Amino acid sequence: MSDTPFGFGLPPEEPEDGDGKKKDPAGGGQGAGGGPVNPFAGFGLPGGAGGADNPFAAMFGSLNPNDLGAAFQQLGQMLSYEGGPVNWDMAKQIARQTVAQGTPDGTKDASVGPSERAAVEEAVRLADIWLDGVTSLPSGSNTAVAWSRAEWVEATLPAWQQLVDPVAERVGTAMGEVLPEEMQSVAGPLIGMMRSMGGAMFGQQIGQAVGVLAGEVVGSTDIGLPLGPANRAALLPLNIAAFSEDLGVPKDEIRLYLALREAAHQRLFAHVPWLRSHMFGAVEGYARGIKVDTTKLEDVVGQFDPTHPEELQEALQQGMFQPEDTPEQKAALARLETALALVEGWVDAVVHEAAKSRLTGADALRETLRRRRASGGPAEQTFATLIGLQLRPRRLRDASRLWASLTDARGVDGRDRLWEHPDMLPTASDLDDPDGFVHHEQLDFSELDKMLGEAAGGKPNLRKDDGDKAGPDDGKGDGDR
Repeated sequence: MSDTPFGFGLPPEEPEDGDGKKKDPAGGGQGAGGGPVNPFAGFGLPGGAGGADNPFAAMFGSLNPNDLGAAFQQLGQMLSYEGGPVNWDMAKQIARQTVAQGTPDGTKDASVGPSERAAVEEAVRLADIWLDGVTSLPSGSNTAVAWSRAEWVEATLPAWQQLVDPVAERVGTAMGEVLPEEMQSVAGPLIGMMRSMGGAMFGQQIGQAVGVLAGEVVGSTDIGLPLGPANRAALLPLNIAAFSEDLGVPKDEIRLYLALREAAHQRLFAHVPWLRSHMFGAVEGYARGIKVDTTKLEDVVGQFDPTHPEELQEALQQGMFQPEDTPEQKAALARLETALALVEGWVDAVVHEAAKSRLTGADALRETLRRRRASGGPAEQTFATLIGLQLRPRRLRDASRLWASLTDARGVDGRDRLWEHPDMLPTASDLDDPDGFVHHEQLDFSELDKMLGEAAGGKPNLRKDDGDKAGPDDGKGDGDR
């Protein structure tokens, strides 16, 4: 990720439309000579230039008239923004431009060809067949798609908005609170300008981060959250090819293994109806406990100069997000970390069971992906930068062992039945003592059924299966806790 994530320089190339063709360059996408435009070069941002004898050069560097127009256009876009806490139009634009630049290895985005689409569809179809034998959850994807990086950006931005807006909203609110109440009415225009610029700066940062991440991810569920549309399994052939280099495993096996992981995630989020809101709610709950260092904002407001927006940029960039050290905040973080570990651990366990006897490289791929997730790759850095939160499943291996032990002890149905309600899932302490959780005595709901039935004047049945009044020895209800 860039060292100046809130920088204002435009990337050197216009984005592609997902079909490998660049957009019409009209409008000043590049400076004279084909170099990148830096519309705020003279504002103290990296790359600034200008001579003391030329006030316009000192302010705008060596921009030609076309570049100067682009600079004013972007500044106008920043100051005129009146939407929510993040300028998502700008985020999308910057993400597309970042994708168009290509990855550090020089790989450019390109449209997905028919043969690659067919390969992805076949891999997901086969993955679903294999998963049918290792989980009781049915297929969760009615469509298999192969995305370019630009298509991944377009498809995932709504989820990013849901994840990032709560933190950005806190920053916007803090901007209005740093002045005494009696001064806020007088400084209204200044606060409005700062909020507009803050929305644009968040948009710039988010767009750059998502654009970088688009060059790394291999599907829509890499970070353990469902970023793409529901019921749509997605893989990125271009990134799979980059991921496959130097692994020593046939590319077809790698594609199929990644399809297994994507399809497993889709099953979980499609057939555990509370899980998506549970995960996103955990992120939002954590975000609510983040406080903004208003001391830095107060300094910026007191000395704010509209010709030097980098001052606000630096304040946003340098440690403004500080988690509250409260029991509520710690509980929110623990809830999120445990949920991530349980999701990733379940996927790891069922995919390994499906692949171990069919793919020669299954063990190597499992370890590679475990390390990729647990060590904190680009996704972790993205969230750490955007909302002060690391989405690292720190206990992935513990969770995977627990799910595997549950399979041995209770069978596939008993294991998967735990997803029926969040209160039935293992807790963080259960990850410390997986044997205790796996082998503890199962709860019998019959007494609760009877008590509730008597209280209601009837005999409702709380079991999943209609009319099931099975006794303790008929083998049913083994997964209930």
